[in-house]
Amino acid sequence: MDHLSLAAELAINAYPGRGIVIGRSEDGKSAVIAYFIMGRSANSRNRVFTARDGGIITEAADPAKLEDPSLIIYAPVRVLGHKTIVTNGDQTDTVYDALKKGKSFAKALRKRTFEPDSPNFTPRISGLVKVKEGEMSYKLSILKSDGGNEASVERFFFEYPQPVAGEGRFIHTYRCDGNPIPSFSGEPERVRIAGSIDTFTNMVWNSLNEANKVSLFVRFIDLKTGEAEDRIVNKYQKTEG
Repeated sequence: MDHLSLAAELAINAYPGRGIVIGRSEDGKSAVIAYFIMGRSANSRNRVFTARDGGIITEAADPAKLEDPSLIIYAPVRVLGHKTIVTNGDQTDTVYDALKKGKSFAKALRKRTFEPDSPNFTPRISGLVKVKEGEMSYKLSILKSDGGNEASVERFFFEYPQPVAGEGRFIHTYRCDGNPIPSFSGEPERVRIAGSIDTFTNMVWNSLNEANKVSLFVRFIDLKTGEAEDRIVNKYQKTEG
């Protein structure tokens, strides 16, 4: 099966919402993680990514303009030993707490559902990357409403135990812009991953819709050493509250 161009997929979609890309670098030496957020409202756009405790958190770019922190202020990325969790909401903490107790990624997410933001009912997307002894594997999940039905949740889980160099999977919250916004459907998209961390970061950031993009986080994890190299790009400047 052919790989999709991530740049092209992003360029033709004005509003994919929040997105996760996980895969293996072109040279096969690194696990690759990318997470981006977009926003249509002033409250959604009023955000930045900030590094914290080996992961990142979202913060208000201008605290004085923060209207409602629910669903937009959370820790998208947390690390537990050899595992990195990346999600689009506070289910990061649900997964972290479960893994710490020896429970599984899927079991943790079976306790959660889509976001309560009627009429969109935004899906919760989540990823888990394990890097150990020179190898990597990853999982993805999406929790979504059944065609916009608030009373019915659908939970999907995908596992990638043997990632191929130069290949990744892309999952995002929305198929496209709309009102209500249609949820992502189908399997995570197979995309090419090419170049260095800077090349990859620039490609993703420059491909996102200029009006709607807010922040981007990219991490390359060396499979041999486990050391992580990060890039954070924020459209808006953080101000003191």
